[in-house]
Amino acid sequence: MELDAKVSTVGEAEGIDFDFDKIDRTPNTVNAHRLIWLADQHGCQDAVVEALFRAYFTEGQDIGCRQTIINMVAEAGLDRQAAETILEGEEGMDVIANARELSQQHGVDGVPFFILNQKLTLAGAQDSETFVEAFKQAQI
Repeated sequence: MELDAKVSTVGEAEGIDFDFDKIDRTPNTVNAHRLIWLADQHGCQDAVVEALFRAYFTEGQDIGCRQTIINMVAEAGLDRQAAETILEGEEGMDVIANARELSQQHGVDGVPFFILNQKLTLAGAQDSETFVEAFKQAQI
């Protein structure tokens, strides 16, 4: 609850209205991550990430539900058929496995977690000034 409060406070300062009370369960996000990876290849990754975050964190939608995430990413500009096709197979699972390995190497045990330039890590919700300083330290 303390982390939720901190995230809400930082989000509010940035104009993001987190509503954790609407979230019924923590979903498995593997398919959401696969679709984010696919969206990068189609030039709409930012819009897809925003749509998924909004759906989960402000609307309380279950982004572990296949139909929910397909609808979200399609509304954000990713081709619906491409999204359905990737979820029917194993494409993108290698990317997920590589990300999991990288997370383990950096001791990630929760989100949000940021790895900057393979040099510096930030865990938890941070204000914008903390990010600016971290970018400077990581020479980004």
